[in-house]
Amino acid sequence: MRSFFSSGAAVNLTLVTPEKAIKLAANDFFRQHLSRDGKGLTVLKEMLAGCGAGMCQVVITTPMEMLKIQLQDAGRLAAQQQKPVMMSPTKLVVTNTMLSRAYSGTVVSAPRAVSATQIAKELLHTQGIQGLYKGLGATLMRDVPFSIVYFPLFANLNRLGKPSPEEASPFYWAFLSGCAAGSTAAVAVNPCDVVKTRLQSLNKGSAEETYSGVVDCVSKILRKEGPSAFLKGAGCRALVIAPLFGIAQVMYFVGVGEYIMDNVPLGLLSP
Repeated sequence: MRSFFSSGAAVNLTLVTPEKAIKLAANDFFRQHLSRDGKGLTVLKEMLAGCGAGMCQVVITTPMEMLKIQLQDAGRLAAQQQKPVMMSPTKLVVTNTMLSRAYSGTVVSAPRAVSATQIAKELLHTQGIQGLYKGLGATLMRDVPFSIVYFPLFANLNRLGKPSPEEASPFYWAFLSGCAAGSTAAVAVNPCDVVKTRLQSLNKGSAEETYSGVVDCVSKILRKEGPSAFLKGAGCRALVIAPLFGIAQVMYFVGVGEYIMDNVPLGLLSP
């Protein structure tokens, strides 16, 4: 049971840091270039910067989500296989002692655990690099809108906590702003996350639905489960995303973002 709930955790812990770093740095990069006219950023430009950040992060996000979902599927299917089978009392009566001894000595082996490395190797061997990027379109459909909602909302909430336009907001305000913006964006794009997860799930049970693409997935969910299915897990997702982005923003905005943008090679990309 413990392995089922922890399936995919190692993948998240390994790749969530570079994913957040790419997202935050890319957003800063686009914001800096969109504000070079000295007029500041309008909400539309903030949304464009967020769009660019969301498109950059999928380089890491798509393989990460793919491996995480495959590990969760493997744990779920293994748990289903280990469920005891209920038998009629009459079928448990064994009159032959030889058969009884043979029956009592039978051992059912548990399914072997799989790792993220094994899944990655199998996908690369059977499907090539595109195997790790299955569901790229659905991931873009989730991450781009998330960034479009998150970054402008965070920037405007964080601005409310500044003592003056020239001063930075307190760290606790940046944390609260990150939490509020992250949870709001997570709930807003939860339908896209549901579709992405269904499309990236390769190991399905015998009673589970299969999908040929985004449109097919959306239509089947609406027809068989109703609109409420698109909000499944929204509360849990908001609870996870809120502190994650709150902490990320505090760590990034204490000076890391400004240092990267002002001192390193990103300036070489300037036209």
